[in-house]
Amino acid sequence: MVSGLRGLTEGDGVARAGLTTERLVRAGAELADEVGFDQVTVSALARRFDVKVASLYSHLKSSQDLRTRIALLALEELADRAADALAGRAGRDALIAFADVYRDYAREHPGRYAAARLRLDPETAAASAGGRHAQMTRAILRGYDLTEPDRTHAVRLLGSVFHGYVSLELADGFSYSAPDPQETWAWILDRLDTMLRDWPPA
Repeated sequence: MVSGLRGLTEGDGVARAGLTTERLVRAGAELADEVGFDQVTVSALARRFDVKVASLYSHLKSSQDLRTRIALLALEELADRAADALAGRAGRDALIAFADVYRDYAREHPGRYAAARLRLDPETAAASAGGRHAQMTRAILRGYDLTEPDRTHAVRLLGSVFHGYVSLELADGFSYSAPDPQETWAWILDRLDTMLRDWPPA
């Protein structure tokens, strides 16, 4: 009887806090930006709302489930931003806009950005916004004279360059030497555009 009353009390606490799965996931995403994606757990989220850990399991299966949901949220947010940025743009302008979206999102939301790199199981990945990212990258490359398999090579190249630069920048890898990271970023994008335009025929 005591355990039943305790469970009722915990459930009432969650209800009073107005917690839903969506709100918990967004709070988890905010926590990831504050303390790092690796530090996000159901326990940490429960402390944030001052409720019992057990009371959150009606909304979340586990810490891994929470992290997966944050990853899906991040992929969706990033895809929406990229789509807005690409509207009406092509070629060099599209390339720069697309790259800037990734860099800006990573700097604004480092925890979410890390979440977007989470390895998902095939079924979850297929249903995620990850496919939109690949489609947009290929759409940008339609502005350049590339055919397969070079187009796929270029997709992977862009992803590697964007993620590599952003990751190093987030780790303060460019903070102690000149030139300014923004100057290097613009230089890299300019060289990528030149390389893609001058890509030799397959």
